[in-house]
Amino acid sequence: MFEGLKNNTISKLGVSRFLSQSLAQLETAGTPNKTPSGTSSNLAGTSIPEGKSAGATSPAPQNKALQNVKNEHPSTATEGAEGNRSISLVDMYIDNSEPSENVGQIHFSLEYDFQNTTLILRIIQGKELPAKDLSGTSDPYVRVTLLPDKKHRLETKIKRRTLNPRWNETFYFEGFPIQKLQSRVLHLHVFDYDRFSRDDSIGEVFLPLCQVDFSEKPSFWKALKPPAKDKCGELLTSLCYHPSNSILTLTLLKARNLKAKDINGKSDPYVKVWLQFGDKRIEKRKTAIFKCTLNPVFNDTFSFNVPWEKIRECSLDVMVMDFDNIGRNELIGRILLAGKNGSGASETKHWQDMITKPRQTIVQWHRLKPE
Repeated sequence: MFEGLKNNTISKLGVSRFLSQSLAQLETAGTPNKTPSGTSSNLAGTSIPEGKSAGATSPAPQNKALQNVKNEHPSTATEGAEGNRSISLVDMYIDNSEPSENVGQIHFSLEYDFQNTTLILRIIQGKELPAKDLSGTSDPYVRVTLLPDKKHRLETKIKRRTLNPRWNETFYFEGFPIQKLQSRVLHLHVFDYDRFSRDDSIGEVFLPLCQVDFSEKPSFWKALKPPAKDKCGELLTSLCYHPSNSILTLTLLKARNLKAKDINGKSDPYVKVWLQFGDKRIEKRKTAIFKCTLNPVFNDTFSFNVPWEKIRECSLDVMVMDFDNIGRNELIGRILLAGKNGSGASETKHWQDMITKPRQTIVQWHRLKPE
């Protein structure tokens, strides 16, 4: 009896082991080979930097990938995180309104090499650009970025003394599968080169690439739009000075309508403040970081020791920043509070009111400046 029971148990174990092995084989047959780390073993050997510019002509594309993307709606062409990024970028940068002023047009074309996963951008020409120099002309060039990546920038050559430049330059953005490409926004920014000072912005164009039909080789004439210089947002501050103990108090109350710096249409703002005497920075303070908001409430107060005889010589450089975990923190906008040479009339008046009304808290909204 015991011998039969023993044989029966062994038999059941054998059947169970056989079924487990069979199921494992079926699962393996239905999925691609994988490396121990869980990634597909059929991987490319090297990665090519994005935004590489080259002079060589790429091989003719084989549009096999068109079957997958040609009939997809732009907002569903990407999946997962890339898809969410594409939608948010479209919300941020799509703009069908007419330019507030005529700052010229730009002519460019796009092509996609499906075989080599490469975007080919040709910047052809501009026309009717505004004159930025005293000679009645400009020295225009184009700066190219694929947002949200702002670190890798390409530029055309400078065309001297012309309002109708012909660039005829080609740029190659390599290593961009079509799904990844459709989560990007092409940003073309035309500048006037200046040898002795900061280059002047002429105008810019934003084109969400999820709206481009890459089964064709589209060519565009786009009206340039003047950059949104005055749309950095506003900051509510208060100033108070006590001559008896030489304490200058700045309170950062809140901000509103800050410029979005992140791909989710928000920013992670904080404020950095420098006490300055002339051009010399003396003391720095910072607020906490407020995540995912364009209307933060700071309610933060900073006090500085400034003697009465120095109060007209000092200033406060107030910078609203966007915190970034990966890259460099970006300036959203700034103001310079000072009795002389403030960043604007309201900033100078605020400082003068503080001096003429000691021990009183003077509250005022200020429009942030981009530089």
